[in-house]
Amino acid sequence: MTFLASNASLKIALAGPNLITLALSKGRIFDETLPLLQSAGIEMLDDPEKSRKLILATSQPDLRVVVVRATDVPTYVQYGGADLGVTGKDTLIEHGGQGLYQPLDLQIAKCRISVAVRADFDYASAVRQGSRLRVATKYVGIAREFFAAKGVHVDLIKLYGSMELAPLTGLADAIVDLVSTGGTLKANDLVEVERIMDISSRLVVNQAALKLKQEPIRKLIDVFANTVAATA
Repeated sequence: MTFLASNASLKIALAGPNLITLALSKGRIFDETLPLLQSAGIEMLDDPEKSRKLILATSQPDLRVVVVRATDVPTYVQYGGADLGVTGKDTLIEHGGQGLYQPLDLQIAKCRISVAVRADFDYASAVRQGSRLRVATKYVGIAREFFAAKGVHVDLIKLYGSMELAPLTGLADAIVDLVSTGGTLKANDLVEVERIMDISSRLVVNQAALKLKQEPIRKLIDVFANTVAATA
């Protein structure tokens, strides 16, 4: 009963004069955010996979969704291009999270950041002997901090995709990348040798927007929090 009341009050709040913009990225985060929006009585009116639009309408006239690159979500929210957004913990760490209110771990798009190497590479010996490793990753900050804490010297090579190629071509000894099922690693004869951290997606909010549009944004946060708690 309380949950239905929250939905009703949310609809009233969103009917006000303030337009709320939610930043999402296509793919798993978008797909797994939809049930959270539906729990708030919000339906998408445009299909991002079929539409070329980057600003998508919803069933709530005062709530719109902007579709941006995953790595750009924190930037859009930080600088006011969006009032709030959903982004992975990995992206937030690399971005730094400056100026962002992070009220909620949504427990969606779960995966992990791990170290992986060729199946025939003796990673344990290389680390133990103090060898200098070449590591390919787009998560330079996370990788640097992880290996520094272990006292392992690394040369970091920044890549933006097809990370699995780096060890196979001799570009790097190891990679630091997101791992979900491990299927891609296995298909490319790579093995996961260390788990750095577990990853899930967070709700992030522009702090100025939270002050100016406090009631509708707080209502949305509360409904999301209730839904996450109910499915935990």
